[in-house]
Amino acid sequence: MTRPDYPAAPRSDTVEVLAGHAVPDPFRPLEDADSAATRAWSAAQAEIFATSAAELPGRAGFRDRIAALTATGSVGPPVWRGDRHFFRRRLPDQEHAVLLTVGPDGTERVLIDPMALDPSGTTTLDDWRPSLEGDLLAYRLSHGGTEESELFVMDVATGDVVDGPISRTRESPLAWLPGGRALYVQRNLPPEQVPDDERQYHRRVYLHRIGTDPDTDDVEIFGADQDKTAFFRVTVSIDGRYAVVSAVEGTAPRNDVWLADLTVSGPEAPVLRPVQTGVDARSGVLPGRDGRLYVFTDLDAPRGRLCVADPGADDLGPAAWTTLVPEDPEAVMEDYALLDGPELGDAPALLVSWTRHAVGELTRHDLRTGAGIGRIPLARDATADAAVGSGADGSADPCSIGGLVERPEGGHEVWFGWSDYRTPSAVRRYDARTGEVSVWATAPGAVEVPDVHVRVEEYASKDGTTVRMFVIAPTAEPDRPRPTVLYGYGGFAIPMTPGYSAGVLAWVEAGGVYAIACLRGGSEEGEAWHRAGMREHKQNVFDDFHAAAEHLLARGWSAPGGLGISGGSNGGLLVGAALTQRPDLYSAVVCSAPLLDMVRYERFGLGRLWTDEYGTVEVPEELGWLLGYSPYHHVVPGVEYPAVLFTVFDGDTRVDPLHARKMCAALQEAQAGTRPVLLRAESDVGHADRSISRAVDLSADTLSFLARWTGLTAGA
Repeated sequence: MTRPDYPAAPRSDTVEVLAGHAVPDPFRPLEDADSAATRAWSAAQAEIFATSAAELPGRAGFRDRIAALTATGSVGPPVWRGDRHFFRRRLPDQEHAVLLTVGPDGTERVLIDPMALDPSGTTTLDDWRPSLEGDLLAYRLSHGGTEESELFVMDVATGDVVDGPISRTRESPLAWLPGGRALYVQRNLPPEQVPDDERQYHRRVYLHRIGTDPDTDDVEIFGADQDKTAFFRVTVSIDGRYAVVSAVEGTAPRNDVWLADLTVSGPEAPVLRPVQTGVDARSGVLPGRDGRLYVFTDLDAPRGRLCVADPGADDLGPAAWTTLVPEDPEAVMEDYALLDGPELGDAPALLVSWTRHAVGELTRHDLRTGAGIGRIPLARDATADAAVGSGADGSADPCSIGGLVERPEGGHEVWFGWSDYRTPSAVRRYDARTGEVSVWATAPGAVEVPDVHVRVEEYASKDGTTVRMFVIAPTAEPDRPRPTVLYGYGGFAIPMTPGYSAGVLAWVEAGGVYAIACLRGGSEEGEAWHRAGMREHKQNVFDDFHAAAEHLLARGWSAPGGLGISGGSNGGLLVGAALTQRPDLYSAVVCSAPLLDMVRYERFGLGRLWTDEYGTVEVPEELGWLLGYSPYHHVVPGVEYPAVLFTVFDGDTRVDPLHARKMCAALQEAQAGTRPVLLRAESDVGHADRSISRAVDLSADTLSFLARWTGLTAGA
């Protein structure tokens, strides 16, 4: 593959002076996706990518193997309503997971099949929740990857749609009131009430009565006095007595929480009593069946603690909380479940899930006192091993535990998703009567998964901080340098926990090494770890990533010329910064749906929601942080950059593809070496879910690109 003949990009002489900084923006014309110049440039880039991709060796082989490994299908945990449950499952030949219900007699019935609704595969099921009685189902659908959901309500018995579509319900909670006659929803204000550039903002919480016109009949409950970037969450207790409302500005690591007793004020005008307001912490509140209020918080506990309070007390604030399960010095508390069914007699249980250095754990406690009873074993199950093949060394792999699901009316059982790097999605069930964990459901497809070895390695970052990394490889120890991919994210308190990945397995089976770094900015070590990688500390994330690369080279997993990097969204920012800061260290880069112009990111997509994570150009000091690493502003002419593949999606309403267009043009012009800079643009998909076949194609293109420029050939 030779260096392509790139088209001339539309340019301007734009230089903005911001807080005394002269900030050039030569490729600003590429921000306008609909201009004739941008369309012509994008069409030329599409031709270059198609030609280059056709020359990638192993592309078809990667596609076939990824498709085969994806044929496991998937299964999710049940949501119970009495003796009926709801769950999602994808069969090996299905493009999207289907929502099913199982009745008292065990008969399955499909409720929502996205492919039946839209055979093109571009409609996604974004969220769903049955009513408290289980006879109605609220669900949100979006199209073309936009995530701009519409809300519908279905009669579970007949499958008939009895309400909807209700527009402007992106990220809306689905909080049913008893009887199924109404639910609380979040909606954006109508477009005519807000400026064009603020239509992603300005939300309110409404009480929607089923079957009425949402634009005229809904009662506004909350939100008018909140920041325009605020998102709201509403839950209603199973008995319908309490409503919990929370508000968070954008993606800030703090929220406000209120509690309302609906038996006192009624659902149309709930009187909200503060549980936490104006506090620099995240807290979630659950009214328990035992009459206590449970508060899951990182206030004064960056790894999390569980507290209780009296919902009838005059003061519900932090001073009134009593710690039930304290913060662990190493593990991060993730979730909890209350097991108080009559089968347990006078020994009600509390199940708590944790991640210890990103690896899942479960512990059991006394529900009344919080006292620890013991850790619950989670070794790989023999059934799972039979389905996917035993591990290369027979040992248990680091695993991930999903959210804990209990019966809303109480009981002795908890269901949770479970996976590791070799095991497709499964659902496990914990029985508090016996203390046993069993497999409740496995992925429906049986595939031959390659034997791989998984290690957790520690290394020191630039400032001496210990960082951990998962290394998935054909051998337990480095036998020789191999083509290696380093992946990272490092932001928004999102942890890199173990999970089944067809792409990772295909890469390792072909002879490569795949490493996933648990960088600062994530939550692998709690909220303090997150804050050590945000705002003025963002460079820590990039330093952690460079140190991970150097560790892989020093350990002999990889060698100079054989190390590629990959990241998407905030991880796209990560690899964009990595390639501009250390172009000598990396041979190939896959940069997906990235943020790259950090001076103008707030103006596009959902950027305004992320100022708590990155900072804002409106504050001179924070502009300095952003200019210090903004990848687009650190492209230097005459540098030999790695091979770079940008992947973007036209339906992406979170991160505008303009970031990748501008960075691509800048790198193509600056590149002094022979390695290509390519742009892969895809229509009718967005930042999140997509059909399986399109996910397979994307993975095959990115892996074959990395293989070409790190030297991987099958069996290497």
